[in-house]
Amino acid sequence: MRSKTNSRPYIILIALLLLGWSHTIAQTLNKPIPADNPNIAGNSPWTAVCASADFNEYFVKFTWNTPLVNSDNSFILELSDANGSFATPTQLASDNTKNTNFNFDFKFALPTTARGEGYKMRVRSTSPAKTSPASDAFSMYYIDFKSSLLISPNGNGNIPPGGRIELCDGNSATLAVHNVANAETYRYNWYRSGTPLAEKSNSITISQAGIYMVEVDYGSICSGSANTLSNDIEISTGASLGIAINDPSKTALCSGEAETLEANIMGQGLTYTWFKNGEAITGPVVDAHTYIVDASVPGFEGDYAVEIDGDGTCLERSAAVTITNAGDFTVTRGNEPNIVLLPSQTKTLSVSTSASSPVYQWYKDGAIVPGETTSTLNIDQPGVYFARVSQSGGACTATAIDSESTTAVVPASFEISVAYATEYEDCSNTSIVLEIDAINALDDQGAKTDVTADLIGNFTYQWKKDGVAVNGATARSISLTDISENGGYELDAVLESYSPTSNSLNVLLLVNEDLNITASSLVSCNDSESITISTTTDLSSATFDWIKDGVDLNIATETLNVSETGKYQLVVYRNGCPLPSNEVSIAPLDDSLITLDSPETVVFPTGGSKTVTASGGTAYQWLDMNNALLSDSPSVTFTEEGSYLLVANIENCEITKQITVALQDTFKVPNVITVNGDGINDQWIIPNTYSRNKDINVLIYNSKGEVILNVVDYQNNWPESTMAFSKQNMVFYYKIKNSKEVLKQGTITIIR
Repeated sequence: MRSKTNSRPYIILIALLLLGWSHTIAQTLNKPIPADNPNIAGNSPWTAVCASADFNEYFVKFTWNTPLVNSDNSFILELSDANGSFATPTQLASDNTKNTNFNFDFKFALPTTARGEGYKMRVRSTSPAKTSPASDAFSMYYIDFKSSLLISPNGNGNIPPGGRIELCDGNSATLAVHNVANAETYRYNWYRSGTPLAEKSNSITISQAGIYMVEVDYGSICSGSANTLSNDIEISTGASLGIAINDPSKTALCSGEAETLEANIMGQGLTYTWFKNGEAITGPVVDAHTYIVDASVPGFEGDYAVEIDGDGTCLERSAAVTITNAGDFTVTRGNEPNIVLLPSQTKTLSVSTSASSPVYQWYKDGAIVPGETTSTLNIDQPGVYFARVSQSGGACTATAIDSESTTAVVPASFEISVAYATEYEDCSNTSIVLEIDAINALDDQGAKTDVTADLIGNFTYQWKKDGVAVNGATARSISLTDISENGGYELDAVLESYSPTSNSLNVLLLVNEDLNITASSLVSCNDSESITISTTTDLSSATFDWIKDGVDLNIATETLNVSETGKYQLVVYRNGCPLPSNEVSIAPLDDSLITLDSPETVVFPTGGSKTVTASGGTAYQWLDMNNALLSDSPSVTFTEEGSYLLVANIENCEITKQITVALQDTFKVPNVITVNGDGINDQWIIPNTYSRNKDINVLIYNSKGEVILNVVDYQNNWPESTMAFSKQNMVFYYKIKNSKEVLKQGTITIIR
């Protein structure tokens, strides 16, 4: 067996090589290559990635060479952009379990944004930091749209009949995709009669004849598997024939007249479609080169055009010819559509007109009212009335227009309905307005006619609450704003001999009052402490409930003493309505609310000092080992070693924390310990700068690079007395780290 002095350097060198800490030999990371999918039988390595929501599982093979990487290493598979650049790589996969495996596969899923022909991959190790060469370039596409495209003129969604468009006299047309969200974010392959075109956007402007189709461009390999090929649009070209409508004999027609419109091209076996105001009014009919406009049909006025089509010709529409109503004028009713005739009452109906020389004739129930030939009519009988107005001169003396009708009723009774003017709910509103909703006239058979507009101003009104008249409440509405006004409301109305009473509405308002509760403390120190919850609202004559976490406590005291945590609320009942207070939350005491900006073991160099600041409390006391007060502020400055006590208050609760202050150890981290049980140097004791510190991480590795100790707040207690060491001069390796960096690293030799 070699002596201690001779064997130690070799052991250290071997271990350093195993852990990858040598600076003379570096790992070799090879470029990743496609691998087959072990989850698919008979599979072979992929040549392109055509991923989708239905399948997105791919593998690459990665190999690397010794020396070993560090035990905290991760291998990361990265993807370039579509041009092969790794300026901002995308992480596809990461593995920290293969640090001793020199040949393994990464499984990855393609990002949903990937579309391109030049993607590359590489592998990066983190400890030590190295990067493999980039892989070959691959076509990679995530196929998120995999349905047939639809194209139409300008992408308007209207595919032309038969998928055919004719272009006349060298004109062009634009075809565009119309069934893809964010269509402009994709690239496309356009085809004319099977020949690929250069255009790659979602639209194309064309003037050549042919059959046009498009598909999403998912690259040379993936495009076919997506099945996005669109419908086809056939483009034909030709010359215009110059279709027009011959000038009609007249364009202003009187009622009952007719005018024949005629196309200027005829006798060529073409199909004709006639349009009015841009809408087809006939189907395409061969040789239908004329159309008759009939002025006896209401609404005959409009803009007329004709469209022709046929072999060897262009689909072509003429300019429009405007046909008007020569006898056009308006008649307007001058009164409500429903009116009431009270006993011995006469009412006047009226109409107005834009006719230049009008002639009037009134009708009742469809029959002429003899002698009534002016713009007004006085009536005292029920019935349905209207006026017929005609011109006494001009081009269309026979034209007549009827006014809207007026229904006059003599009621047997009236019905009045009242309603809430706005949304209302019992014990929710603090105010409400009640108003007339409708007035109906009822005949002997009970049939109703709405006469609200005609009579709402003719009745006199009186509001009643619980059957008693409300003083001064004689308007069409009543506003209620106080709980003293709660009750049942109805409205009496009077008009001559009629005196209807409305339906009843119940009003139960919530008091317009703020109810607040406060607690003597919002933190419960322990189960035996009593916290008082109270309110400034007088409860001596009130009915109320104390609520905890939504449950009635059935406690009738005006103040509430509690020791349990939870949410508390007071509910006071005003006129039968519950009035809830704010909620008060009592939380349990949490020691972790008091925090220090330093570990509870404070270390500083001899002759120096250390200021420690606490937070989270409402009051502080810093005491030395003799209970002498050092500071009553959140901060204290220590200049001497010793044990100190922080007493912090959160409201009325007290939390204590023990702080140990020590001068900084000046000895170095030891690299040899003797575990012979003599009580001297039996354990690995490191300076207090690193030990007993919750922010410091201590790691110890064996000669194989395996972690055997990984702790924070190291207590200077390794190795434990129960540990046995099989060989003399065993070498271990350590790292001392904080959250950001390695502070110290080296070896520990065990001498038995």
